[in-house]
Amino acid sequence: MATTDIEVTSPPTDGISALAFSSQADYLASSSWDNQVRVYEVQPSGQTIPKAAYAHEGPVLDVTWSQDGTKVISCGADKAARMYDLATGQATQIAAHGDTIKAVRCLELQPTIVATGSWDKTIKYWDIRAPSGTPATTAQLPERLYSMDSRQNLLVAGTADRHIVIYDLSNPSTPYKTMVSPLKWQTRSVACFTDGSGFGIGSIEGRTAIHYIQDKDQARNFVFKSHRDDATRSVYSCNQVAFHPTNGATFVTCGSDGAAIFWNRELKRRNNTLPRANGSLSAACFNKTGTIFAYAISYDWLQGHKKYNPNAPNRIMLHPITNTDMTPQPK
Repeated sequence: MATTDIEVTSPPTDGISALAFSSQADYLASSSWDNQVRVYEVQPSGQTIPKAAYAHEGPVLDVTWSQDGTKVISCGADKAARMYDLATGQATQIAAHGDTIKAVRCLELQPTIVATGSWDKTIKYWDIRAPSGTPATTAQLPERLYSMDSRQNLLVAGTADRHIVIYDLSNPSTPYKTMVSPLKWQTRSVACFTDGSGFGIGSIEGRTAIHYIQDKDQARNFVFKSHRDDATRSVYSCNQVAFHPTNGATFVTCGSDGAAIFWNRELKRRNNTLPRANGSLSAACFNKTGTIFAYAISYDWLQGHKKYNPNAPNRIMLHPITNTDMTPQPK
């Protein structure tokens, strides 16, 4: 991590599963294995103030925001999605599945609809204006959902057995396309381009794929090594892919090697690598203007319970974006 990076006050006490900035202000939400969702206000100085927290009945695996920035929405191993109202301080259950809910997203073009993806092999869409316990629509998946993201009219789901299911949200219950991941091992992260024209995939094999939706763009697809050490033949998981909100060519991959690497997808080049952290990077996101990059240093459970150190700190860092992060390195 860079010396200018600022540590968030009062971080989670167990593994950090996801980070999400509000689309309206510099408020950062975290979800974690201690059953908690926490919300922080990020001040102009970069210092943080804990603003709110609420609980699930099991580990919390993902978190997102409503489009108007007034509510935080989370999901987890208690098979529930919950919505927290920042104004009232109240949390209510808005969704349920038959198994762990792994991912949640609020749809950009349908701001009252929340999508939840689960190990029960479904994606369910819920109208948060009138929580009824019944989804508005359900989509069947070929396997358990591991990662999901949505931008514009696009939703992409990555499941077990390397399935990638692509939805046009004008018809959310029927896949627009299905494919097998171009990466040879388990999918760890999927993230949509900000314009909805494609997506990135990260896997446990230390590789990342960039994939475009339209047939005319298929020649632009590529796969590259993102988190590997060829000198030692070490392979590290790519735990997170995150696209910059205002510069669509720039994205970051974060790995279990402790590295956050900025890339340019148009030029297929590396921009910058942050100084390596002493621990896995388990989650990351940009703020709404792309001036702050938040990342979590936390155990990612890739090596199971035997490698878990309960005394290792869980940290959230805020990195101010620099020109170096946004500028491709010369060949």
